[in-house]
Amino acid sequence: MNKSDSDLFLIDGIGPFFKGNRQDEINWSKIDFAELNSDGFIPPERCRQIENDFCIFTRRAASMGYNAVTLDDLAHLTPNPLYPEELSRKIKQYSALYRVLFRIAADSGLRIFITTDLFFFNPAIEQFTGKNPQKIRRLVSCCCRRFFESFPETAGIIFRIGESDGVDVTGDFQSRLILKTPKDAHRMLKTLLPVFEQHNKLLIFRTWTVGISGLGDLIWNRDTFHRVFDDIRSQNLIISMKYGESDFFRYLPLSPLFFESDHRKLVELQTRREYEGFGQFPSFIGRDYEKLRRQLAFARNMAGISVWCQTGGWSGFRRLTLLEKEGVWNEINTYVTVRIFRDNLRTDQATRAFCKEYLGLAHWPALHELLDLSDRVVKNLLYIDEFATRRIFFRRLRMPPLIAVYWKHILISHLMRKILRCYVSRSWGRELVKTGYHALRDIRRMKQLAGGLGLPQEDFDFQYDTFRIIAAARAYYFLPHPERTLRLLQKMKKSYETKWPEPRYAIQIDPKPFPLKGTHLQKIIRILMRRQSGYRKLDRILSFTFYAVFQPLIRRVNRRVFPDFAQKQAMGINAVFK
Repeated sequence: MNKSDSDLFLIDGIGPFFKGNRQDEINWSKIDFAELNSDGFIPPERCRQIENDFCIFTRRAASMGYNAVTLDDLAHLTPNPLYPEELSRKIKQYSALYRVLFRIAADSGLRIFITTDLFFFNPAIEQFTGKNPQKIRRLVSCCCRRFFESFPETAGIIFRIGESDGVDVTGDFQSRLILKTPKDAHRMLKTLLPVFEQHNKLLIFRTWTVGISGLGDLIWNRDTFHRVFDDIRSQNLIISMKYGESDFFRYLPLSPLFFESDHRKLVELQTRREYEGFGQFPSFIGRDYEKLRRQLAFARNMAGISVWCQTGGWSGFRRLTLLEKEGVWNEINTYVTVRIFRDNLRTDQATRAFCKEYLGLAHWPALHELLDLSDRVVKNLLYIDEFATRRIFFRRLRMPPLIAVYWKHILISHLMRKILRCYVSRSWGRELVKTGYHALRDIRRMKQLAGGLGLPQEDFDFQYDTFRIIAAARAYYFLPHPERTLRLLQKMKKSYETKWPEPRYAIQIDPKPFPLKGTHLQKIIRILMRRQSGYRKLDRILSFTFYAVFQPLIRRVNRRVFPDFAQKQAMGINAVFK
């Protein structure tokens, strides 16, 4: 990626808003405004805490090399005469707080971007727009114009168009998806861009989608991509894309869409790895990101990077990046990522620079070994490479390379065993079990190294106990006599929950036999899943007839097949079938 003075090195700045959040399960997808409020206003002491922590955060981010920061969100900063008086008072208080935050960011040399979903609703908005697409487009345009007039110091707005608020989100606004087709997205861009051009602001349009509706494959489908963006030419537009065809997982090749069109593009990266422990233990990503940077050197018109150092996922894990010493593993990733992309450093050069600045150069060999081991442990034990390297599509989704461990959930069931055995041969399964247990030795070695570096050794005790269960689960998936392994796992779960109070991984063991034989399940998988991104005739038949007609049946099946968290977090599993 060739760097220029106009490149963006964006970092999300939501961490200060989560300090003091005591919910058992935190939705890290955006600021929890409902939790922030107390009897209709933000307590003054909470405002001071956010301001002080944001000052620390922005100074540290800027010192690493970031030049822009993102905050949530447009809905809570845009007044509307339609709103009731209480909501108008809240928006006035949010605006006052954010004016202070914007000054703090500017003092650190950071440009400011605000996020929004397309689109947010409440009863007043609903009554005004109904389901009229033209009214909704005009309202979005009006909100953007009002925002730029109220906050001319901001640099632009980042739009999320392919995922809405989780089913657990409450408060004054809930978002939902309004762009259902490439034509809808194209019209929205045509409506909004004149506002951004008039105010000389950047419109950052994220291609992230979760498979819903005709726009649900924008993240990977070349045809959908071109139908949305072809014939749109504006220096005020930047297309923002996650690096792979799915979420922030390993084993994903770089998305080929970075090599399509001449539009300016951002690559989205994550340093607080939501699927790899949330920073409770090291999950070093430097070598993967260096490889991405080398590949992106051949991409057209790259505009920079957008780094998620706090955003993403559902869990009770609450380490805050750049704000507390316990967030050190996220901090290392965050530092190394910007140095790799901004300064074209190799991974070893970036980790050496971090060590020199924060630990002392003499410690670099030990840190270098620890980080490489952490990378290896995650790839060799958290992921099952024989499954993770397969390109599998279901409807409009590229299936994630990690399914047996998801966010903070370790899923151990007869169904999971049968699914994985459909993709992993018996001989390779035995090797995977050996590899998993070998990785536990690497965790013990990392603990020794951390002691000499003055880094938290207890994190490796937690990782070892967690990954030991994952290793045993792998034996359940792939070795004979699973009933014996299940009894062992039940004992391990009880011991783990006694030793580690919340927050911890949730070990979900379901011993009930799944009624389908493995051969029958394989046939169903061949029907529902495909190896290539291109749609088959069968996919179109299923998408447009079966899934539409049999929605109630699908919901009942989903309740039986999928774990409880899949119904109650994010948009819920049923959304995938829309």
